[in-house]
Amino acid sequence: MSEGYRLAVAEDAEELLDLILGAYQTIRDLNIAFTAAQADIELVATNILEHTCYVVEKDGRLAATVSLKELPDVTPHPFLYWFAVDPRWKGRGIGRELLDYIEQRVIRQELRAPAVTLATSRKHPWLLPMYKRRGYQPWFERDLGTDDKLVFMTKQLLPELQLEEEGSLVNQEQAEPLQEITAVGAQDQS
Repeated sequence: MSEGYRLAVAEDAEELLDLILGAYQTIRDLNIAFTAAQADIELVATNILEHTCYVVEKDGRLAATVSLKELPDVTPHPFLYWFAVDPRWKGRGIGRELLDYIEQRVIRQELRAPAVTLATSRKHPWLLPMYKRRGYQPWFERDLGTDDKLVFMTKQLLPELQLEEEGSLVNQEQAEPLQEITAVGAQDQS
């Protein structure tokens, strides 16, 4: 195994399950109803096959992961979930680096999505403030279990791109010159 970022493969499922369960111990301790906190090998394997699951390798082992999928009933933007850092690597910046890579390289450059969305627990003591420091803004909440709220947050990645009402993307930098060209062309035709 090489060091760096890559897509997870089926053979990663067992190691990825151990990583997720270790990272989500605090979630279980806080009794937060996140699916990943109770994941099993079948759920992890299905996630790898049906969605886009990124991993970070360090010293030949999986150190962190995050998954990406579409959630069209909630947001037109790519949705990040199952973000986890192996407790042995906690506090070394690996999670921050992985999110930077996904936000900038994958979502911004490759997908050209104007924003990214994720969701976290309102009652978790540090996740909501951490995501706010990263530039995520809360915009929607729904019940999560009996005593918690799931907070959906979005981070703008490409301010020059905005969504029209229909959800299609418009490049605002190109829109103005295009209008000028159209106006000139209309004058030439008259």
